[in-house]
Parts: sequence; C-alpha cells; structure tokens
Amino acid sequence: MRIPRVSTKDLVSVTDLTRDEIMGIFRFAAWLKKNARRGKHRALLNKKSLAMIFEKSSTRTRVSFEAGISQLGGHALFLDGNDIQLKRGETLKDTAMVLSRYVDGIMIRTFSHHNVIELALHATVPVINGLSDTFHPCQALADYFTIYEREKNLAGIRLAYIGDGNNVANSLIQCGAILGVDLSIASPEKYEPDRAVIEQARRLASVSGSTIMLTNDPEAAVRDADYVYTDVWISMGEERESARKKKILARYKITKELLSKCGKKCLIMHCLPAHRDEEIEGDVLDSDRSIVFEQAENRLHVQKAIMCCLMRR
Repeated sequence: MRIPRVSTKDLVSVTDLTRDEIMGIFRFAAWLKKNARRGKHRALLNKKSLAMIFEKSSTRTRVSFEAGISQLGGHALFLDGNDIQLKRGETLKDTAMVLSRYVDGIMIRTFSHHNVIELALHATVPVINGLSDTFHPCQALADYFTIYEREKNLAGIRLAYIGDGNNVANSLIQCGAILGVDLSIASPEKYEPDRAVIEQARRLASVSGSTIMLTNDPEAAVRDADYVYTDVWISMGEERESARKKKILARYKITKELLSKCGKKCLIMHCLPAHRDEEIEGDVLDSDRSIVFEQAENRLHVQKAIMCCLMRR
C-alpha cells in the first residue's frame, strides 16, 4: 500500500490535516496494523532517525514512537528535556536548526504549545506534537482511528466527553469537527475547552455537518452517545490545583449510574493513564464496554502512519 500524501510538513495540531488526509492516515494505519507481524513495512523508514524531546514524562508516547520507528526500520533518540541544552538556555530556534542537520524528524512532548510552534517554524525536518498543554493531536487521531475500525463512516457518530476541558478535549473537538462526528462536551464552569478551539471547531463543523454541544451537565452530554470519553482531572504541571480541581470535578466521574443514561451499546474511552475510581470507576474501566487498551495500542499504528507520511518524502 502506498503512503498517503499530506500537504503539511509538521503535525502541530490536527487542523494541519484535511478530512481526506486524516482518512488516508486511518486506512494506512489499518494496513500497518494488519501487517505488523509480517515485516512488509520494515523498510518504510529504513535508516531514518527521530529525535524525541521529552519535557514531560510518558509511557505511551515514548514507547509507541520508539517501538514504532524501530518497526519501520529506523531508530529513535530519546532526549530528556533536563539533559539537553534547552535546560541551560539554548533557544528552540537553535535547537531546531541543529537537530535538523542530524535527524530526519523531531517529536516533542512539552508544556507550552508555543514550544511546538517555534520548533516547527525553524526546523527543516518534520516536527510532530507528542503533547502540549493545549493540544494532543496524536492521541485524538488514535482515538478516532479506534472508532473508525468499528464504524468506517464516522459522520453522525456521537461522542461525549466528560471532565476537564484539557488538551485531549481540545484535539478531540478539532478532529471530530473535521470528521463530522457529533460532540457533546460536559465540563464545569471555568474548566471548559479552549474558547478559540470551540469557535474554530464550529467553523469546521459547518463544513462537515458535525454538531457541537457544550454543557455543564454530564447526564445531558451522555444521552444518546455512542462513545463516552474521559481523561484525568489533574494534568502534569497542575499538581498544586489538585485538591480544588478534584472537588469541582467530582460529579464528572464516569460511573455505572451515569452510563445508564446512554445507550446499552455505548463504549468507554480513556486516553490513559487512568486514576481508577477518580475520573472513572475501576469496574467501568475493566468492563467489556471499555476500549481503552485498544486506544493505547492504536497510538503505535497511527503514529507509524504519521511518521511515514511526514518523514518519507
């Protein structure tokens, strides 16, 4: 299968991709997944190198990117943000220009989204946003790919997101609006998704036919939902807000009682890591309605597709 073409050099947010490009990535990821153990894609990124900058720790992002490029015939270089010269004041511009002379692609997992933008601006090689405080595009693409595997046609699928309107929520909203997914988002006041993201998503939705509902009522959000999604309440860097946020978000927990308000075939999603019995009941996470570990696996396959699209030019 041919690697699909994309018009962007970088993946800074999912809006760098068109609907057709996302669907092409999904079809290619499905092929990669089907042939993962057959070695058919072993040489797709032969001898290519990926620099991975981590200013935030990770399990899924590090392992999926590192294993993924290895499976494609390339290799990864883990660069801890505390060890490289960024920590000592070297600019992102200089870092981007130097790394571009050494490697074929850069993945960064960081705090400020401006860091991703700055790196992409000055790098001559592709830059992939592995997570910032504003967006998590690789996660959203893996999530919708997980739904695509079941549904094929995503238009009209209803996804409810319950909890903190964080980076994951922002990317889910953007991607869903591009793909025509109907979204219902339940977050408490002052913890809603980014207003600019919502406005942008509504413009995208006017083209795709998607609908976007914002509410403070979890029960209203899950009504008629095909998929119910949640994430941790406390993101990295927010530890000082932990007690206050837990109190405010207490009614936004995914429970069996809440799920009784949606359809019997509704499936449960979580990007992990999960704080069991905090944002989601442990029994719900482990139930046969949960597809969270499929999501986790699909990070590997979707990111392999992304790396192929961006790094094999």
